Amino acid sequence: MKAKLILLTVSLLSASLLVGCAKSPSGRQQLTLFSNSEMKQLGTQSFEQMKKEIPLSRDKKLNQYVQCVATHITAQVEKGYAIKTWEVVVFDSDQVNAFALPGGKIGVYRGLLNVATTQDQLASVIGHEVAHVLSEHGNERMSHAQLANAGLAVADVFSKESEYGGVAMSALGLGVQYGVLLPFSRTHESEADLFGLALMAKAGFDPRAAVQLWKNMAKASSGENPAEILSTHPSHKTRIDDLNAAMPTALKLQKQANSRPHCK
Repeated sequence: MKAKLILLTVSLLSASLLVGCAKSPSGRQQLTLFSNSEMKQLGTQSFEQMKKEIPLSRDKKLNQYVQCVATHITAQVEKGYAIKTWEVVVFDSDQVNAFALPGGKIGVYRGLLNVATTQDQLASVIGHEVAHVLSEHGNERMSHAQLANAGLAVADVFSKESEYGGVAMSALGLGVQYGVLLPFSRTHESEADLFGLALMAKAGFDPRAAVQLWKNMAKASSGENPAEILSTHPSHKTRIDDLNAAMPTALKLQKQANSRPHCK
């Protein structure tokens, strides 16, 4: 039984590595095991569920403002990504957050606007979230989680026969969490920062606002962030340093933009 399970799992891992390789917009090798249609379905289902569970903002001006910023950002998405329309929703919640999902779904929480106080700062957030979708980070995260679970299943066969099986499994689970999954997430965040910076600049927004946004985020968090090594996000300082390093290129892209957004 053990031998069959091990053989099956190794075969699954080998096949996955052969058929699921792709490249991110930055040129990094990715493992993507799910099809675009599967990701779109998951994104759409999740979005519809959220709209049922979280109150939607009925503030017409607020919705128009967020829609305006998002439209300028999504207009920069190349046709090759096969997302023709984007649905934008403002959630009536104090949470400081936003997200984008496969299938062209964008959610912005009202509380974010207390931190992203200008159209350019909001554009940096929406650009970042759209960049996650275009970079297939959700697919990659799910793919790595699936392989991690397959590996844990094999290890569990051995651990059950050991006096210290439970301890070994806990240690292995912790190792997978902090040694594989979270570092990839920090990579995703950094990629989305830079890709999103380019998107907002191409749309005509001021890319320098991205730096100010993260200064606002650092102030709003009041030093409560976890240590970067245990976080799914880079530290505020790391993000700001990386954004500043990419700023000359972003400013050139903004200069080349055909228009300057005026979202109010």
